[in-house]
This record gives sequence, structure tokens and C-alpha cells, in this order.
Amino acid sequence: MPKKKHTAQNHRASSSPQQEQGTTLKDLLGADVLQKLKQQSDEMKAAEEQRKQEVRAQAEEARKKEQKRLESDMGYLLENSKQDWRKFK
Repeated sequence: MPKKKHTAQNHRASSSPQQEQGTTLKDLLGADVLQKLKQQSDEMKAAEEQRKQEVRAQAEEARKKEQKRLESDMGYLLENSKQDWRKFK
């Protein structure tokens, strides 16, 4: 019989934290603070997207420069050319 009392006490103790979880940080903060946080979040996302685009553009520029350098290198062109001379006869 003491086990049942012990189980009932555990059940009541576990239901208390669930009621405390009902109150969220959003409920506790003011509307102006929430608006500022959302605005800051949007700004951070935009800055991150801008940074990613800049990295992509730099990588593309580097790839184009490397391709242009390789196209002017005669050794590279000879090694990577198709050597099917039959079509040039």
C-alpha cells in the first residue's frame, strides 16, 4: 500500500512542472521587446545571406580566373585536348 501513495505523490510532483511550462518567455516579454528581437533576427538572417552570396561570388570569380589561366597554358591544353585527329583530316 505505501507504493500507491508513493506513486500518487510522484504523479502530483510531475504535473507541477507541466503547469509551469505553460508560461513561455513570449508571454513574459513585452510586445516592443518581441518586435525588436524579431527585427534583430531578420537583420542577422539578411547579413548571413549577404555573406554567403559574397563567398559564392568570390568562389565563382576565382574559378573563372583559374579557367582563364588554364586556357592560356599550352601544356594544359595539349594534355586535355581530344586527340582524335581523324576528324581533322
